[in-house]
Amino acid sequence: MNTLYFGDNLEVLRESIADRSVDLVYLDPPFNSGANYNIIFQPEKKSAAKATAQIQAFEDTWTWSAEADETYRRFVIDRDLTRQPPGERLIKLMTSMREYLGETPMMAYLTMMAPRLLELRRVLKDTGSIYLHCGPTASHYLKMLMDAVFGPEHFINELVWQRTNAKGLAFSRFASNHDIILMYAKTDSRTWNPRYTPHDPEYVRKFYRFVEPGTGRRYSLDNLTNPNHDRPNLTYEFLGVTRVWRWTRERMEQANASGIIVQSHPGSVPRLKRYLDEQEGNAVSDIWVDISPIGAQAAERMGYPTQKPQALLERIIQASSNEGDVVLDPFCGCGTAVAAAQKLNRQWVGIDITYLSIDLIAGRLRKTGLTEGKDFVIKGAPADVLGADQLAARAPFQFQYWALSRIPGAMPSDRKTGDHGVDGVLHFWDPAKASKAGKGVISVKGTIAVNPGMVRDLAGTVDHQDADFGILVTLQEPTEGMRTEARKAGVYKYNNQREIPRLQLVSAADLFKEFLPLQLPPEEMRNGRKMTVIAEPGADEAKGGLFGE
Repeated sequence: MNTLYFGDNLEVLRESIADRSVDLVYLDPPFNSGANYNIIFQPEKKSAAKATAQIQAFEDTWTWSAEADETYRRFVIDRDLTRQPPGERLIKLMTSMREYLGETPMMAYLTMMAPRLLELRRVLKDTGSIYLHCGPTASHYLKMLMDAVFGPEHFINELVWQRTNAKGLAFSRFASNHDIILMYAKTDSRTWNPRYTPHDPEYVRKFYRFVEPGTGRRYSLDNLTNPNHDRPNLTYEFLGVTRVWRWTRERMEQANASGIIVQSHPGSVPRLKRYLDEQEGNAVSDIWVDISPIGAQAAERMGYPTQKPQALLERIIQASSNEGDVVLDPFCGCGTAVAAAQKLNRQWVGIDITYLSIDLIAGRLRKTGLTEGKDFVIKGAPADVLGADQLAARAPFQFQYWALSRIPGAMPSDRKTGDHGVDGVLHFWDPAKASKAGKGVISVKGTIAVNPGMVRDLAGTVDHQDADFGILVTLQEPTEGMRTEARKAGVYKYNNQREIPRLQLVSAADLFKEFLPLQLPPEEMRNGRKMTVIAEPGADEAKGGLFGE
């Protein structure tokens, strides 16, 4: 089944993806640009409060560290980091690069990429291709790495995609406005479907000047004579004209009978009709300027940094795979490759190390009518309380993102530290307010110990943030003392009618329940994820117990 994996792609590739099981790999890893990238969250509904939030999606900044040194040692010396041992050519390249580059950010980046590329070669079918999307900062080093992994004889193309128009700010150099996509094959027997673009209108006007009466089809007139004049078997009289023809007499007569040969007047040299609608167009070259980047107002824009236009991925997928084939994106980000593969009737696998991305892609798929568990699955996300405990211990911020994804309408806070206990926010529309905007704050505690002081801290945060209510998510079940503190906080009256507890407590176990025990404003008044939410069994709807669909 189509699968999203939450986790380190090296581990997922080693443990979950079989040899020669993938037809096409597209990867758009960090470029080693030295920048940090944010996701911009915006309301999905016009009725929602017009609030936005940003949160850092990933850091594209690399440093040589003890972890990089350990990765290098395990890959180059121990050779135990991948299921397929690196060959001598790759080992020699890596050792030479370390000697040349030193313990630099670029070497740290290449040390991260090398074992992953080797695993991607392993999972690729013999008929498969791989497209590595990168920037000019690292493309020359990555090309050497790809040569070492796939062999220079299997290099196919260096594609140049113009990702933006040149800016007028390049005072000291030419403007940089392109990405590089390196295309390699696993073997010589790769899948290939040529791609074409429509003819330029001016070209059509100039060269397809004739319009056929009755059908309205445009055509040009092409030469029927043979450039080789020493062909006695093709020299004959046709329609009163003797020439060395391209075709045999029989074929010429058949073409004439079908109406595709034109003689403007008796004695003139017959010519061949070439219909515009039968021509394939212009073959796509290795410089792509016809696919526009995602503009600020583009319908497909998701607010994700480095998001690529779906048309770019569709071209790649159509060129190097067929319907039913498996497409793999090991750095799937916001899931454009996944969306394109789904649209084009391919199977797909996506991997990302941030749960923020996995949740974003799942939401993108649901908007197209797909159902989790039926049309696609998510693996690697917590499946029970033990899994939540393990995630909180291993990656606290990813646990926060996962917990927030379970709360309808929640958006992550834009700060990892110094957030005064606010890990997420929930904006909603309250008709009774002068500003029409309401706000809930969410605090996620990934520690095992729980105590009433956490509730009192949340109460203070709600006051400090001028919020209407707060939600506390804890790994463990809240104590009775915590529930007592929460009840002391009273209620918030949504639209001056429905009572919503001002402080609400949710455990990790609650996040796995079919119905989340929260009382929230109506779903249609909240921005963010769409999810049905009802209150705990027995809650009175008149007091805000039912706020879902």
